[in-house]
Amino acid sequence: MIVEQLYTGCLAEAAYYIESDGEAVVIDPLRESQPYLNLAARSGARIKYILETHFHADFVSGHLELSRKTGATIVFGPTAEPHFIAHIAKDREVLKVGKVSIEVLHTPGHTMESSSFLLKDENGKDYAVFTGDTLFLGDVGRPDLAIKQGELTREDLAGYLYDSLQEKIMPLADDVIVYPGHGAGSACGKKMSCDTWGYLGDQKLSNYALEPSMTKEEFIAAVTDGLVAPPQYFPKNAQLNKKGYGALEDIIDRLAPLSLTQFANLRMEPKTLVLDTRSTDDFVRGHIPDSLFVGIDDNFAVWVGALVDDLKTPIILITDPGREEEVVTRLARVGYDNPIGYLAGSYQTWAKANYPTAQIAEMNAENFADSYEYGAIQLLDVRKISEYATQHVAGSENLPLDFIYEAIKHLRTEDSYYLYCVGGYRSVIASSILLRHGFRNLVNIRGGFRALSRTKLPKTEFAEQATAL
Repeated sequence: MIVEQLYTGCLAEAAYYIESDGEAVVIDPLRESQPYLNLAARSGARIKYILETHFHADFVSGHLELSRKTGATIVFGPTAEPHFIAHIAKDREVLKVGKVSIEVLHTPGHTMESSSFLLKDENGKDYAVFTGDTLFLGDVGRPDLAIKQGELTREDLAGYLYDSLQEKIMPLADDVIVYPGHGAGSACGKKMSCDTWGYLGDQKLSNYALEPSMTKEEFIAAVTDGLVAPPQYFPKNAQLNKKGYGALEDIIDRLAPLSLTQFANLRMEPKTLVLDTRSTDDFVRGHIPDSLFVGIDDNFAVWVGALVDDLKTPIILITDPGREEEVVTRLARVGYDNPIGYLAGSYQTWAKANYPTAQIAEMNAENFADSYEYGAIQLLDVRKISEYATQHVAGSENLPLDFIYEAIKHLRTEDSYYLYCVGGYRSVIASSILLRHGFRNLVNIRGGFRALSRTKLPKTEFAEQATAL
């Protein structure tokens, strides 16, 4: 028996490959199918099943494309209603894979169709449970993503989740391995561990949601407390996973290099977005006016999903040469399937032609600390509300990047603003958005709060609760 975890850090997402005696299963695959095909080809195995723990909201799963290429049966848990051919398993149904078996455990709560998959080894012993978004390490799935108006509330879903954990997960042996669908950084939970697998016995001891003395009412209160609105692309991705989508290869094939003239003409189209995916340093030094910065070398797909409202937005790209296909693939992972092309030669082509360019003013943390006077400047902390509440520079206001479009309504375009985040990535994204909305007097604090915390600022503040702009 082979069990492999394929973890994608930028999405904090885990897919799984299980193989036994020439047959294989893939659980919650990403959209690109080649990694799973490569694993099967390594030993000549046949992918028999593609198991989906639920209709994912935070990424577009690869179940359809992988099934088309392999003939594998797509499997969902009870109550799922996909708009394509799939096997809807019964609770406790057993799937045979080579010499091992997988038991379907219906575990509603995160969503109503959510299911976990219990892997039993060649001797029939419980070996591992693939919990999707039902149980994470240190947390459980949020119960507010599948609310149906007039039917289900988040409290209803939290109640289902409690029952699922108590009846299906907690009775399993302590030595069963927990393989969750996500790790720290995912918006599908609140307190996830940085570990990507662990033993159920350890979770019974350390996971607040599995505290044996916790009543159902206490559980519901705990898992619904502190939830912020999910990213806007979540329900859209869930619908794609339920209804279907096009082939990734077709999107990549359509992508084409654009001449300077083609790019400049497309840029003037009212709905076209110029997306700059280079490094923060490169974007700060020079970029095309009114372009949105989301650097490829960080949580790229997550921030595109949070900040670009329409999945069908026509996108023209500024990328580092040679990374065009990578950018398109990562856009497709969250449902952005309409990249038109990329500027041949990248930003340098634009700059060398003496087209208009823009820059972002920066100040290092030491110089800022030396000149900072409490209340004398407008300082914006673009981290999450929870980060700001833990510690922030005195006198700063919270402008979370997650909700920036609503928050900037409270700012004045003619004013001057200094921005910081943890290390500089999110503050440059925020600066690019403010520039697109007519702000001109912006200063990015290089190195962010990480650098500021090492200086001798006159005062820092702590807060148990904080309210964003």
